Amino acid sequence: MCDLGIIGGGPAGYTAAEHAAKLGLTVYLFERNEVGGVCLNEGCIPTKTLLYGAKLYDHALHAAKYGVAAEGVAADYGKMATRKNKVVRKLVAGVRARLNHRNITLVKGDACIAGRDDKDIAVECGGTRYLMRNLLVCTGSHNAVPPIPGIDGERVWSSREALAAKERPASVAIIGGGVIGMEFASLYNMLGTEVAVIEMQDEILPQMDREVGRLLREELARRGVTFHLQSRVLEVRDDEVLFEQEGETHTVRAERILLSVGRRPSTQGFGLETLQLDMTPGGGIAVNEHMRTSDPNVYAAGDVTGHSMLAHTAVREAEVAVNIIRGEYDSMSYRAIPGVVYTNPEVAGVGETEESLAAQGTKYQALRLPMTYSGRFVAENEGATGLCKILVGEDDKILGVHLLGNYSSEIITTATLAVEQELTVEKWQRCVFPHPSVSEILKETLGVFEDQDL
Repeated sequence: MCDLGIIGGGPAGYTAAEHAAKLGLTVYLFERNEVGGVCLNEGCIPTKTLLYGAKLYDHALHAAKYGVAAEGVAADYGKMATRKNKVVRKLVAGVRARLNHRNITLVKGDACIAGRDDKDIAVECGGTRYLMRNLLVCTGSHNAVPPIPGIDGERVWSSREALAAKERPASVAIIGGGVIGMEFASLYNMLGTEVAVIEMQDEILPQMDREVGRLLREELARRGVTFHLQSRVLEVRDDEVLFEQEGETHTVRAERILLSVGRRPSTQGFGLETLQLDMTPGGGIAVNEHMRTSDPNVYAAGDVTGHSMLAHTAVREAEVAVNIIRGEYDSMSYRAIPGVVYTNPEVAGVGETEESLAAQGTKYQALRLPMTYSGRFVAENEGATGLCKILVGEDDKILGVHLLGNYSSEIITTATLAVEQELTVEKWQRCVFPHPSVSEILKETLGVFEDQDL
């Protein structure tokens, strides 16, 4: 018997286990594979490790712009992949160390909910039956596979196969222009792979600010990436992708085809049907602001809810769930969830977009400046322009911030605080930014604000 059972050892699961143990709760943590989940083992970390290597290579190729002579520069993808595996192993070991707590029992294997009575929930794993007072479901998500003929062909990769490869392909066709697709497009493009992106929507990164997405697409196109927008994939034939665009059928040929059309909540194979939980229209587990499901002793966090499939969202959701279980008041806010695309250049955004505000009928003012208003950005990004956009509401509060340019992934945290704390332009302007820093672009852009009725 324990206070909390957790199915899934990804960012939500291991965060919940560690947090609960520190609060004095006893925990069973069930994980079928390796702790760290998709993010650490097959997603965020390995992708960013490869991207960093590719960016170093790209910087070296263009070092002459900074007065540095670099001859014989070469990228060894095999060594990059080896380093990626080393980084993952190190971080997984770190997560294991964090879970080495006397209140946490890590159980390896396939966990399945076996039922419940008035007091306890039963989970079976490896032939053993475990009882718990509360259950937190953190089973994550899996790659979505659309019903496209030939999509299961030998040349078709998901992100998992792409990250496991020891050699980069000479050419790749990427189906899907979302975050994952764009990061792989940038990675392969920097390393010399011929890249084509096929996207059904009329712009890439459809969930982010449209202007920023367009600017990123134009920059990647200048670097050699080919885009086919408003294109519906019809079929995959060996090394060919057939797609329809404006009523005509076109073909792209590539050594590898990367399927990147999003992810779906993983709810099958864990015995969830035993609990008869309410589900969302998108197939996730329905939860309230306290991460509680329709069963008062069952909680869910992370991708399995289908709400915000981001590791940092999962971490906060897990904290909320554990605090509620512990008897403390807490609630989940999605007002300021930052999103980052680790391309070259980087993209980051938080809060409302111009499109979401327009859909709501909300009046706003859009403050814009190129990143070149930051002295450090100019010094370190020769030839780049970038963009900083701040959206301000009628009450002068910061509604959203969107960035294009390197270091965006780091400075978006400052903007996240501004949106979450509902700072006004005046309050945020009073903050002191270090000089010279790229983050100063936020203060510079705030200076564009005009105090007027919208």
